[in-house]
Amino acid sequence: MKAKTTKNNKIKLKYVGKGVVRLTKCVAPFSLAMLISMLAGRMTLQIKKIYFEEVLIMDYSVAIDTLWVLLAATLVFFMNLGFATVESGFARAKNTVNILSKNFIVFAVSSLGYLLLGWGLMFGGDNPFVGTEGLWILTGNINESIYTLSANVPFWAKFIFQLVFCGTAATIVSGSVAERVKYISFIVFSFILTLVIYPIVGHWIWGGGFLSGIGFQDFAGSTVVHSVGGWAALAGAMMLGPRYGKYDRNGNVKPIPGHNMSLATIGLFILWLGWFGFNPGSTMSMSNPGDVAHIFMTTNTSAITAVMTSTIISWIFLGKPDLGMTINGCLAGLVAITAGCAYVDVLGSVIIGAAAGVIVVFAALFLDKIKVDDPVGAIPVHLVNGVFGTVCVGLFAKEGVTTLSTVNGLFYGGGLSLLGAQILGVLAVAVFVFPAAALIWYLIKKTIGIRVSIEEEISGLDIGEHGNTAYPEFMDNKTAFPAIVNDIPEKVAS
Repeated sequence: MKAKTTKNNKIKLKYVGKGVVRLTKCVAPFSLAMLISMLAGRMTLQIKKIYFEEVLIMDYSVAIDTLWVLLAATLVFFMNLGFATVESGFARAKNTVNILSKNFIVFAVSSLGYLLLGWGLMFGGDNPFVGTEGLWILTGNINESIYTLSANVPFWAKFIFQLVFCGTAATIVSGSVAERVKYISFIVFSFILTLVIYPIVGHWIWGGGFLSGIGFQDFAGSTVVHSVGGWAALAGAMMLGPRYGKYDRNGNVKPIPGHNMSLATIGLFILWLGWFGFNPGSTMSMSNPGDVAHIFMTTNTSAITAVMTSTIISWIFLGKPDLGMTINGCLAGLVAITAGCAYVDVLGSVIIGAAAGVIVVFAALFLDKIKVDDPVGAIPVHLVNGVFGTVCVGLFAKEGVTTLSTVNGLFYGGGLSLLGAQILGVLAVAVFVFPAAALIWYLIKKTIGIRVSIEEEISGLDIGEHGNTAYPEFMDNKTAFPAIVNDIPEKVAS
């Protein structure tokens, strides 16, 4: 049944309907506004969420990169112990305290020089030859925008990473001048090297200088660190002259064996470990883990092939598999791959390491022929193979092996352009560093002297320079100086 609609009902419906219409007219705009407000609120929340996610990701990225850089810097710092034990193991027991002390203080001295001026000369502005801006970071007014080292880490993380590299260059010199250099003279030379010479070369290559402008590539320091240290070591060894007893009156070589090959071997493994901070850490970022892994691989591969070839070559030419040559062979492979570890493929690292192991043996034998006395073999390892490894970038570089490798070397169709830049860079560094280092050594020689007395050298620098010995219980029966003074050659460098 249909409900009856009375007149009163119609009137009520009429007024109700009008109310609804009026209500709708009032509510509709309000609802639309509410809807727009809700949508806008959601969009704002979404934008804020995206923003904070990006900030969070960025913060995580900076934190991870900073942690990686500081970890790598710690590994490179730890290499100081490796240098100390290798050098003291290769030297005689009577000079152990002196060598340990030199390796101890050289890091402090180089740190001071780099802090006072070295950083500014290396990264202060884009002058093609030397940094000229922001030289004095100790003033506290640090404007990061003027420095040419770009990395996604805080300023002091950048500084400490570069500092430990600077310290390595200075430490290289210690081995070549061991067992006859004055302690104070070595300190003065190391300070000047890290204050001026090393930073200038670093600016040319890593600080936006003229060598980087012509395309010269040295990823982790075969030239910046190892060749600079090697040229300075060569100048020092030549200026000092050989140790007493190294060559007889007829010029024949008289081997002076190290006192503790166990120490030297331990030092080698410490250095090998440290190189995994030295080379992979030079990415200064973990944004491309594949790059870091590749550099780990090329670094290790070059070392192991150099171990094999240096052992074989010494076995063939010296009659025995000489442990000292094997140790230096490994180091030579590590030095040689340092320039190109991010630019060559694994096969290239095999070839570079194998060649470095051969080169270091013959370079050591050649130094003896020309009577340059290098007690630990620092010149064959760091200078000769630093040069060799740098040139190899021009031969074996392969575009795309990492995101950092953007040009091909000669063997991969790149022509002579990169090889030419590498050779020019090697020559430029040699022409600057060797004469500059020789001049500093000469000035030190003419002022405070660079060599201990013959009596000190024979008795041992531990007693003469430091007043104590590393092995007092074993030194009681040492031959006294007067008993062998008659065998001293007529001309001994002073």
